[in-house]
Amino acid sequence: MAEGSNIIIRNSDNQVLLFLRDEKPEIPCPGMWALLGGYREPGETPEECVIREIKEEIGVVLDPAEVSHHCTRQRPWGLLEHTFITQLDLDLSRTVLTEGQMLKWFTEDEIAAIVLGFEENEMLAEYFAEGRSQQRPIG
Repeated sequence: MAEGSNIIIRNSDNQVLLFLRDEKPEIPCPGMWALLGGYREPGETPEECVIREIKEEIGVVLDPAEVSHHCTRQRPWGLLEHTFITQLDLDLSRTVLTEGQMLKWFTEDEIAAIVLGFEENEMLAEYFAEGRSQQRPIG
């Protein structure tokens, strides 16, 4: 069974980093916004996979101590997908994307208003809902 990893990169404004996939008909979800990530290579752990993919795709070396597992889902198309989370404030004007058309920070409402590649909308809606439920009122 194929396995892959992706990552929810959140900035201090509570926005999530997505990338616009290439317009190539031979790839899954062409021209759609999606989380960064990719397929596991032989011998890699899911966490090693996502750290390698982020280095390859945007040139950022993630600190494994700052990356945590969010969920693992069996995808309808036969992929076992491991999703990780981290917080990172990136200046996108200085971040080089090697795959896809562009990077952009999205708010929860902006994500809810579009259809993401790889059916990631439901998982990201749950991620934002979990974040709200963990916030405590001040006072």
